[in-house]
Amino acid sequence: MPLIDQVQQEMAAAMKSRDAARLSTLRMLKAALMKQKVDSPKPLDEAVEMQVLKILIKQRMDAAEMFRKAGRMEQAEKEEAEKAMLETYLPAGASEEEVDAAIAGAMAETGATSIKQMGAVMKSVQAKLTGKTVDGKSLSDKVRSKLS
Repeated sequence: MPLIDQVQQEMAAAMKSRDAARLSTLRMLKAALMKQKVDSPKPLDEAVEMQVLKILIKQRMDAAEMFRKAGRMEQAEKEEAEKAMLETYLPAGASEEEVDAAIAGAMAETGATSIKQMGAVMKSVQAKLTGKTVDGKSLSDKVRSKLS
């Protein structure tokens, strides 16, 4: 079932249960998906849906950080709750063992030994971990530490 249809069904359930916070988050997600659908000539596929989700999650993280710096804890908590709700739609994250195995395999495959070859290693690692949620910054840090 496409994500937009799933969101629509969950919006109806949230309306019936009068869950305002969940309904607000679902409306935001649906709006972002509809905007992507209108802006792009191609139909929405799972990769595009995941990309939209990741963008929304990053926006929530950035907003929460800014609210914390401004001393607005209530708004920061609201943003973090929205982030947690959005994360439920992402596929399962890769475990530490899977990430380490993918990095080791990519380094062996590319024959990389120096930091100059990091781009090739990152590309190979990301290809091995497709379909799983991985934080790009932590992945980059791990690859960098292995190549140093």
